[in-house]
Amino acid sequence: MNQPLTGQQFIPVLESIPYPKHPLLKAVFKFPILLWRLGLGSISGRLFMIMTTTGRKSGQPRRTAIEYHEINGKNYVLAAWPKSDWYQNLLADPRVTIQTARGSQSCVARRLTDDEELGRVFDFVEKNPLMRYFWEMLGFNLTREEFLAQKDRFYLIVFEPTDQPTPPPLEADLKWVWAVIGLSGLAGFFIGRRCK
Repeated sequence: MNQPLTGQQFIPVLESIPYPKHPLLKAVFKFPILLWRLGLGSISGRLFMIMTTTGRKSGQPRRTAIEYHEINGKNYVLAAWPKSDWYQNLLADPRVTIQTARGSQSCVARRLTDDEELGRVFDFVEKNPLMRYFWEMLGFNLTREEFLAQKDRFYLIVFEPTDQPTPPPLEADLKWVWAVIGLSGLAGFFIGRRCK
């Protein structure tokens, strides 16, 4: 039986890679959020999900861009660093709004613990050369049996649709930038022609 998110402390899969604290690295991780705000969610949303959680301390919407994979119609993410704010927010309140190229959805986050469902995720990774390469690069060249035996190290999250209230989705509130860029380009074109 699958269980909801819990605060149990296990050694995460990326324990050897330091948590990204540098401002430049944080900006890189936030870049897909900017793309979404610019109205490019249909493009960036094919690889990155915008996940809106409720801040465990503030109670305010908190947004994270994270790589996701759709397997059999469900969206999955790997919590590489369980100490990350978004994961800690989900522990406090698993209700979340996710946004992908397909649109927005109200969900409840759940950590996978069931061997059958974890096995389906493992099979997906095995069939996907890019995913398999990524996992091998991290040192996880495991058989299915080894993966299931070490499942407590893998913080795999699935998002189940819900009718419960969830935080508001991220709006594309910067679409107007494209009009400014277009008008600036047009003005530059005409100014350039007049100066000739």
